[in-house]
Amino acid sequence: MIRPRHFIRLIHIQWVLVRHGLDEVLFATRVFRPFRFLLFLAPWTWFGRRKTPRAVRIRLALEDLGPIFIKFGQMLSTRRDLLPGDIADELARLQDRVPPFSGEQARRIAEQAWELPVAEVMHDFNETPLASASIAQVHTGRLMTGEDVVIKVLRPGIERLIRRDIALMYLIAHLAQRYWSEGPRLRPVEVVAEYEKTIIDELDLMREAANASELRRNFKDSAILYVPDVEWDLCHPNVMVMERINGVPVSHIDRLRDAGVDMKKLSERGVEIFFTQVFRDNFFHADMHPGNIFVDISNPADPKYLAVDFGIVGTLNPRDQHYLAENFLAFFNRDYRRVAELHVESGWVPASTRVDEFEAAIRTVCEPIFDRPLKEISFGKLLLRLFQVARRFQMEVQPQLVLLQKTLLNIEGLGRELYPDLDLWQTAKPFLENWMRQQVGPRAVFSRFRDALPELGDALHRVPVLAESVLTRMEKGELDFAAHSRQFTDIQRDNRRQHRATRAVIGGGSLIVAGGFTLGTVPLWASVSGGVIGGLLLLFGLYRGEK
Repeated sequence: MIRPRHFIRLIHIQWVLVRHGLDEVLFATRVFRPFRFLLFLAPWTWFGRRKTPRAVRIRLALEDLGPIFIKFGQMLSTRRDLLPGDIADELARLQDRVPPFSGEQARRIAEQAWELPVAEVMHDFNETPLASASIAQVHTGRLMTGEDVVIKVLRPGIERLIRRDIALMYLIAHLAQRYWSEGPRLRPVEVVAEYEKTIIDELDLMREAANASELRRNFKDSAILYVPDVEWDLCHPNVMVMERINGVPVSHIDRLRDAGVDMKKLSERGVEIFFTQVFRDNFFHADMHPGNIFVDISNPADPKYLAVDFGIVGTLNPRDQHYLAENFLAFFNRDYRRVAELHVESGWVPASTRVDEFEAAIRTVCEPIFDRPLKEISFGKLLLRLFQVARRFQMEVQPQLVLLQKTLLNIEGLGRELYPDLDLWQTAKPFLENWMRQQVGPRAVFSRFRDALPELGDALHRVPVLAESVLTRMEKGELDFAAHSRQFTDIQRDNRRQHRATRAVIGGGSLIVAGGFTLGTVPLWASVSGGVIGGLLLLFGLYRGEK
């Protein structure tokens, strides 16, 4: 249901589209297509005002429509399955060009959050913004203890504006899913829902502070990335205070080169940071555009990244993370059949997909780009062609991977600027191979067995109790023995198996412990043999218990 304020906003959106010469977009929709003849009666059609390229006009319209549309356009720029290439390229240029609100108002917001005058919290509060974006703006200050900090203040009234525009996006998405032939495959409602979660999370600066703290902990004492410290006592949902960092913006390439920075090492470290965050930590900075990345040039031969703005982070569930790693490795090894098989196994394409046909299609897209430096590869075009292949094979959009695609494109742009001759494949492949060994090697298997032991022990104790409960109910005539004789037989068999498994687990565990205690007091072969036999008994017991 469209409320009056939503209707007014919808009219304003249409007016902005017309003002930027995008009325052909409006009349191309199924709802307005019957009235397309009005387009030819409009005066501007006859005077030929549309000399600016279509993609530029779309970008300008989104900038006029405000923060929510700017950020949505930024996200759409990573979804080349939805857009022509020229539009995706232009949307990637969207920036948060938002006028700042007054520094005095920012000071009042901070004082309300702290319930103290600024003068009692810090020596200095600079009312001139250091930066102004669509969600918040940043001021500088100095604590009573002398540390330089930045104060991030949420824009007043921004949540109301964002929720209003998201409601309209849902309306448009539902219409698209219902009336657009590509709607069911591209799942626009889920895309908007994923975007809503991301943008609403950005409105809680306590969440951003927690994200920063997690990333800082993950890269503690790291030689490649520094994350500033959070001043937790001064953080609130609409105000965040953290350490001020000093570095050169990564987009200032000339300054970096003039300082003698090792650009090859810097670009390789960017790739390493990405893969470390995605696969080692499963917690990645998902807004790594040049405005959020700085470089510490105090040691030009050993440069370090400095990160800010942690409002958008991404995670993957273990299943997607594993399939993604295998996909990357198969891709790096040019094993296109495995890539096709993984897409089927993961459910990203229908189970009925012919693997050989999918393999051939992927090979056709990917083979031409190998053995080329980054300057000769466009991930944007590669993704576009892969999405075209995916459309042919009815591949559904995976909303949980949208942030990852966005981050990967940011990394590509960053690497292309820093060191165009970077060999992306050779930089990333060893990291992924090592991660996969850690996931499927003997140590990982043993670790999973160890983690499962408490659950298995609990299950072993429950089975006799459940069996006794069933027998008691049967004695009271509450169960029909004839009807449930098969279940009773199964329970008896499981009970016997669990007892055997329990004995095997206890015996195997005892032998392993005994082997450890006797190490050094009996011949080495005897101690090791006891441990090995115990391990086999333990695995046998676990296997029997799970069957």
